[in-house]
Amino acid sequence: MKAILLSAGYGTRLYPLTKDKPKALLEVKGKKLLDMLVDSLEKIDAIDEIVLVTNDKFYQNFIDWATKRKKKIPITVLNDFTTSNENRLGAIGDLKYALDTLKIDDEIFVGGTDMYFTFEMKDFYDYYKAKNADVVMGEIIDDKDVLRRKGVATLDKNEKIIECEEKPKEPKGNFAVAPFYIYKKESTKEIDKYLAEGNSKDAPGSYPAWLCKHKDVYAMTYKGDCIDIGTIDDYNYLNGLK
Repeated sequence: MKAILLSAGYGTRLYPLTKDKPKALLEVKGKKLLDMLVDSLEKIDAIDEIVLVTNDKFYQNFIDWATKRKKKIPITVLNDFTTSNENRLGAIGDLKYALDTLKIDDEIFVGGTDMYFTFEMKDFYDYYKAKNADVVMGEIIDDKDVLRRKGVATLDKNEKIIECEEKPKEPKGNFAVAPFYIYKKESTKEIDKYLAEGNSKDAPGSYPAWLCKHKDVYAMTYKGDCIDIGTIDDYNYLNGLK
C-alpha cells in the first residue's frame, strides 16, 4: 500500500501564519500536523511508501522536512509545479498526478495534511481489511449548518454509503466525511474514468461520492477528534491561545 498525502494548498485563510510555511508544517500542541499523520501511518505495516504532493511554492519546505525526519517508511516529495490557487490542480488532480508520475499500481491511503486528530490510522486500515472494500471515515453530525460545509453521506445499517454529496444545500444524511480514504487497487484505476466524465478535480470527497454509485464503499465512524485547521481561530483554539 502507498500513502498519498495531499498538501498542495496555499492556506490563504491562515495568513500570515502560512504565508511562508505550509499549513501541514504548523504545530498544534507542540507537534507538526504532518508529523502527527506520518507517525500514525508508520504503525501500518502494509504501507511501504509515503508520497507527499505539494506545489512549487512549498516544495523546498517539505524537502527540508523529509530530510530531517527519521524515516521508518521511505518518503517521496512530489512538486506539481503549480504556483497559486488560480492554477492549482485540485485534490483529485494531484492524486492523479502522483499515480501517473510514480506509476503507482497498488491500493492507496489518501489523506489531507491539515487535520488535527486524536485516533490511530491503523484502526482505519483494520476497518478497510475487515470490509474488503473502499472506505472513508467521518462522524455523525446533526447540525445542518455544519453539514452544508462538508461532504455528507447517507449510510445503510451496515455502514455502506447509499449516497454522498459535497457541501449539500439540504443534507439528506448526517455522516460528515473526513479527508481520509483507502481505495482498493482496482478503484485507483477508475480515477481516469471519473475525470473523463468531467467530474470535480478539487474536492477529494467527490471521488468516493462517484464511486459509491457503482460499487460498495463503507464509512467508519472514528473515535476521538478530527478538526480541520481552517482558520486562525481554529489554530489558536487548539493551541489554547483563545
